[in-house]
Amino acid sequence: MTENLLEVTGLEKHFPITRGIIFRRKIGAVRAVDGIDLAVQPGETLGLVGESGCGKTTTGRLVTRLIEPTAGRVVFDGRDITHVSAGRMRPMRREIQMIFQDPYSSLNPRHTVGAIVGAPFRVQNIKTPQGRKKAVQELLELVGLSPEHYNRYPHEFSGGQRQRIGIARALALRPKMVVADEPVSALDVSIQAQVVNLLDDLQKELGLTYLVIAHDLSVVRHISDRVAVMYLGKIVEVAPRDDLYSRPLHPYTLALLSAVPVPDPARRDAAQRERILLVGDVPSPIDPPSGCRFRTRCWKAQENRRWRRRHLTRSRPDTGSPATSRSPRRSAPVAARSRPGKPRRRSARRTTDRCRAARPCDPAALRRSWTLMPPVGGTGVQDRRDDRP
Repeated sequence: MTENLLEVTGLEKHFPITRGIIFRRKIGAVRAVDGIDLAVQPGETLGLVGESGCGKTTTGRLVTRLIEPTAGRVVFDGRDITHVSAGRMRPMRREIQMIFQDPYSSLNPRHTVGAIVGAPFRVQNIKTPQGRKKAVQELLELVGLSPEHYNRYPHEFSGGQRQRIGIARALALRPKMVVADEPVSALDVSIQAQVVNLLDDLQKELGLTYLVIAHDLSVVRHISDRVAVMYLGKIVEVAPRDDLYSRPLHPYTLALLSAVPVPDPARRDAAQRERILLVGDVPSPIDPPSGCRFRTRCWKAQENRRWRRRHLTRSRPDTGSPATSRSPRRSAPVAARSRPGKPRRRSARRTTDRCRAARPCDPAALRRSWTLMPPVGGTGVQDRRDDRP
């Protein structure tokens, strides 16, 4: 079996939320990436898809060690780079590079194309046989630009040409792996096809390994070998490309695939009928849902199971054992006492005993009892007095 080039285990990144001016204290954390596992083999293209804000870009920056992870482990080419210092990480950056999302802000407008593409040679102190300028011109030809663009500035290029400049800069040191963060999201359709074909040709020519981050499932299907679906800081499904597009398992993957536009007019009406519309907003990463992160928007979630699970994990105030709903007469007082801010209801036994002490011969008082009703809307337990004889 081929050894993985990149292995990610339990990777987390929590951005702290602080309060105060002089004495700042942590009051919470944004769980951008909350425990993911990935593995990429040499020469493979792994696509990472998901909606905006799910943590895809943060994952790419963690893999390339542009930001420090909170927890987890990142192993690249057999070396643990999770907490490597900046000085020790600098030689390793020759082997892993990143193509940034925005071609407009990732290029310095004060530098020429020659200075931008030649920056990796200068930072790593690498000397080429024919000089730095010749090496930069060869890289420009490799990505489909003219060597005459060496002395031009970024504002003189279109969006697709700027993205090609960013690709040339990432390929300057001949890395083993490239993390492409939304490489075609800011480009029109015709330029997207050119950039995607360029990445495919460079992979075949140079033997590159890609981690492609995107939200366009059509682009990911064209370029990827395997696809990982991410939602709210978690990876919910990983599968080979053909298996995921033909037989998706997770409900969130089904919803994503149903949103892909259908170019065939004959199939467009059928696709509209199969469209899955998710209800509700994405939960906050500050306080994500327990269990499956997608359960608050999933149409397959079952309310009764969630209610039972919530009651089974709750402890009784008197014994400390998990509360159950097998005995209605005993569960009603426990559920009533556990609700904060509510006046405590008297139990059925206490009510009956008090009625017997006050009016021991009153048949109507003896017939009065408390009965546990099932939860309405999954909000809790309700009590109702049954006065029927």
